[in-house]
Amino acid sequence: MDRLSRLIMVRHGETDGESSIRYYGRTDVPLSNLGRSQAREARWKIPGRTYEAIWTSPLSRAWESAEIIVPESTLHLEADFREIDFGRWEGLTREEIEIMDPESHARWQDGHPDFEFPGGEKRADFRRRIEAGLERLRASGVESAMIVAHKGVLRTLLELVSGQTLPAGLPELGGVFQIYRDLDRVWQTGRRGSDPSCSEAPIGIPMSDPG
Repeated sequence: MDRLSRLIMVRHGETDGESSIRYYGRTDVPLSNLGRSQAREARWKIPGRTYEAIWTSPLSRAWESAEIIVPESTLHLEADFREIDFGRWEGLTREEIEIMDPESHARWQDGHPDFEFPGGEKRADFRRRIEAGLERLRASGVESAMIVAHKGVLRTLLELVSGQTLPAGLPELGGVFQIYRDLDRVWQTGRRGSDPSCSEAPIGIPMSDPG
């Protein structure tokens, strides 16, 4: 039986490579000083030990964020929770992509169903590996977990677990949201009852930017 009933989702902080404006997927860029500050701020949004396990991407910007949020804790590095590989777009800004690759950029912005990142990971393959990581988390037997990872990973996890989608732009760098399963075993977002941990995040329309 799947015992998983609560997930606290945290996006890593800003990086030396400026993840706020550049598309870093498989590239392992470290946190910047701003990113470390964002991770410390995220820690205050999660008061108390309200989770059994901490799972994180193996990329340094994620696990370092986790170490700041929950110092001296055991982290489970899940290889399948790394960000998507953007291929030849790795490290570029949206403006640089448009100049270098205008046709693919236009298909991407139009949300073309057959769009794939040039030279990168297929979106279906990305989704399948996130699902594989999620199944390992479920198989671990925990009821609650914190996941520190990347925007694309967290958005996909939310969709896989609850069928819901975050509004455009979320989660922000250092952002925190949670989902939980109610008494009817239906997944919900935000706080559960009087539980003070985690900021609430509304559910809204899908986002075209998977970065």
